[in-house]
Amino acid sequence: MKVYLDNSATTLVAPEVIESMLPYFSGDIGNASSVHSFGQRAKAAVETARRQIAELIKAAPSEIVFVSGGTEADNLAIRGIAEAHSATGRHIITSAIEHPAVLATCEALESSGFRVTYAPVSSAGVVDPQQIREAIKDDTILVSIMQANNEIGTVQPLEEIGRFVRERRRAGASNLHFHTDAVQSAGKIPIDVDDLGVDLLSLTAHKFHGPKGAGALYVKKGTRLGKLFYGGHHERDRRPGTENVPGIVGLGRAADLAAQELSERSDRMRGLRNYLEDSLKQRLTDMKINGDGAPRLPNVSNVSFAGVDGESVLINLDLKGIAVSTGAACSSGSLEPSHVLKALALTKEEIRGSVRFSLGAFTTQAEIDYAIAVTVEAVKRLRELAPAAEESARASL
Repeated sequence: MKVYLDNSATTLVAPEVIESMLPYFSGDIGNASSVHSFGQRAKAAVETARRQIAELIKAAPSEIVFVSGGTEADNLAIRGIAEAHSATGRHIITSAIEHPAVLATCEALESSGFRVTYAPVSSAGVVDPQQIREAIKDDTILVSIMQANNEIGTVQPLEEIGRFVRERRRAGASNLHFHTDAVQSAGKIPIDVDDLGVDLLSLTAHKFHGPKGAGALYVKKGTRLGKLFYGGHHERDRRPGTENVPGIVGLGRAADLAAQELSERSDRMRGLRNYLEDSLKQRLTDMKINGDGAPRLPNVSNVSFAGVDGESVLINLDLKGIAVSTGAACSSGSLEPSHVLKALALTKEEIRGSVRFSLGAFTTQAEIDYAIAVTVEAVKRLRELAPAAEESARASL
């Protein structure tokens, strides 16, 4: 049996999404910037997708900028604000548990003279809005806080942070902006950009059953933003380059499906996720759900198993056809422990024994039952082998 439980890394493309994309690889091959009928059909398809994405996050279609994915969206948001507003301030606020696309961009800006405040999180993985409020200074131009964490699924209190940003604007901080990385949350929980109070929001198709290589950045009307690239005048002069029409169409269709099925998908994934966690708790001792007690995405469960190595659990599950993760997919291959779990002040053993299960819209009860049985067997066996392995290691010294 093959069971894919790494949907926070990427998701299966929905059949309806594939079907919507196919014509734009063959018959409707036009460049969306061309004036002939082929181009105009492509342009119409792009604008339909723009409307579908806008509806998912309750924005205006004119506020949607198409990009290649979440990493580019984060870079465009952060570097774009930095470039456009550096004359009025060079201070940025973010959190210690952001995606590497945000953290690495902030670190790069630090090397060019910007000052960055990295707000800590609670042991449950949640930012304290009051700390963000206190960190905002006269020269702060951007607050960038993710809506939901990619490793533990905790949902951040964006509405409250957004109120503090608006409060400072009313007091005269007209160049203060608010960005959120909603790559993990889009299509899984309701999003209303006005309620959140954000000026910029990043999302990508492949996290909610769309294609890889297609994403979008919401840019609130009136927001001045610098460019990452130079070339043509595509995307209202925000992002030059020939539009990826098939990918954009797929992104739009995925957004449309997610909007239609949001409540049903969320309830179903939450039920299966809770069943997974409850079943593991009943059958295994010494385990911890990271982020438990905080608001979480309905599909993510990050579990620390005491006495085992998470990589060993992953390998054992993979041998039985089950895909899970021990951290962010973009950090795979790194020998460094998860910066997210470190920020939660977990012990070294808890970090070492962590495994992330992330469900998708197509995950079934039978798949979860199989994953539970294999995980329990693997953890028990690894715990039994651990003392023997330690004794062998001591004997070889």
